[in-house]
Order: sequence, then structure tokens, then C-alpha cells
Amino acid sequence: MTTELASLESLGVLFQSDDFIVVDKHWDIRIDSKMWYEKHTVQAQLRHRFPQLADPSTYYGFRFCHQLDFSTSGALCVALNKAAAGRAYRCFKDRTVTKAYLALVRGLVEKETQTLEFSIGKNSSEGKTHMMCIEGTEGCENPKPCQTELTVLEYGLYDGDPVTKVLLQPLTGRTHQLRVHCSAIGHPIVGDFTYSSGADDAPYRMMLHAHFLHIPLEPEPLLVSGEDPFLPTLDPKWLPQRSLRTLTTTVEALLERRLEEDRKIKEEKRERARKEEERRKGCKERRTKEEIEEQTRQCKEWLSEWAGD
Repeated sequence: MTTELASLESLGVLFQSDDFIVVDKHWDIRIDSKMWYEKHTVQAQLRHRFPQLADPSTYYGFRFCHQLDFSTSGALCVALNKAAAGRAYRCFKDRTVTKAYLALVRGLVEKETQTLEFSIGKNSSEGKTHMMCIEGTEGCENPKPCQTELTVLEYGLYDGDPVTKVLLQPLTGRTHQLRVHCSAIGHPIVGDFTYSSGADDAPYRMMLHAHFLHIPLEPEPLLVSGEDPFLPTLDPKWLPQRSLRTLTTTVEALLERRLEEDRKIKEEKRERARKEEERRKGCKERRTKEEIEEQTRQCKEWLSEWAGD
């Protein structure tokens, strides 16, 4: 990831198999577009790099398993066939996918770990229909519950102003969720022109990066972790001053918590299935016993009638 603009050739690949490619999406580039003037998209980059993998039965040639905003960089999963897309879709639908984003946010976030729980809806206000908003604000329509886990990694300066490097884990998948949640707590993402009311336009990009992706596919899960693009060696305007925890250990702990939660969920499902099987077995045994008793009663009646005759 560099400070240079995207080109057809600037497609990074984080993972590749027969079923999936995970690309390192550049900032300020769309995933796909029907507009003739949109020459640089991830879809166009994929066609340029892997023309043999394009599927003519799909509109764009590739099946994107999820979305990333135009301004967001990082891990983007692409399925290479219909069956693989279906497997990934079920994981996203069941919310078993784990994603984590790196961000630089304005100001110093005091609470080191927190859960952001603002409901988010569509903004219907004039001139803001391209935006989302939190419940209770003017023009907010159809707000839905949303959750984001925030963990502070570092404090520092960006171009002389105080900022905080954070790891964000979305537990739900609302449009612009991370950007809206950060803005809602008074710490908008550095370079987020939209959710700073157009004030934050100096940085060369919005500082939000999809760093980590775990999709619990069977039999082998897909696990991808990219590089950290917010380093002084890549952007000298970012000056870290105090580190609280490393990115690697934080992501490892996040994944371990998620895997433990998944194990508990699977155990609960197995226990429910066992109890249901026992219930069905008990019902069957009761029915069998009742049937035997009924047959015995009928047999006794027949023998009694036969003896009388």
C-alpha cells in the first residue's frame, strides 16, 4: 500500500486458491462500476491481472463476497466460482465472519477498549442522502442496531494534530458503520471528508484499512492478514508517540475470542440437537409402548371372546 494513486497494474494479492482470491484493495477505487468513465476498478484490475479467471456468466466477471467503501483499502475476498460464492455467502449471512480494520482517528480516544452501539439509519436530509446517520439525529430513517468493538493501539500526531490508531471490529454490517460510529463518539477517521462535513480534506486518503479477514469455511477456513499501511515509513506525517499494545497480539486475541465464541455456539447446537434426538426417541418409545399395550388389550379381548364361544 503506497501513497500513489491506483492503476490497472497496482493490484496486490494477499491470498489465492482454486476457489478464492483475496486482494489488497487500493484506497479511492471502486470495486465495480457500470459507468463508462470509471476505468480503474477492482473488477478491471482483476480482468487485467487474471483474464483467464473471469466468469462470463456474471455481469462483472468476478463474484465479490463482500463490499469495501470507495475510500477504504485492504482485504477484499473474491469467489472464483458459484459454489465457493455460496459457501462464503452463508458465512456472511450467519455472521460468523470476523473482520478487523485499522484506522487513524482524530483526537485522543481516552477509553482504551469500548463497544460502540449506535443504531444507524439512512440520512434523508437534503444534500445528505448519500450519508448514514445515528438514531435520533434529524432525517435519520429506518435505524438498525449496530455494534463496533474499538481497541486503542497507539497515540500520536498526524501532520501535527493529535490522533489515535485504533483497531475496529464490526459486529454488524451496516453501510459506513465504522465511519459513522467513530464520528458519533467525536473521533472521526482522519481524511473522512464525508463525515467531517467536508472539513477534513488535507490528508491524501481516508485512514481506514481492512486489515484482517477470517471466513470459517469448511473444511479449511480462509484466514488473511495484510500489512499495516499506517506507518511513518510509508507516511511521514504520521508520528507515533505512545504504544499501548501491538497490532499482532491484539488481532490474535480478537481471533481467539471469536473462535471460542464459535466453539460455544457449536457446542450449544450439538446439545440442542442431542436433546431433540432424545425427545424424539422418547416419543417413539412411548408410542411403541402404547402400541404394544393396545395390541395386548385387543389380544386379550379376542381370547376372552374365543373362550366364551
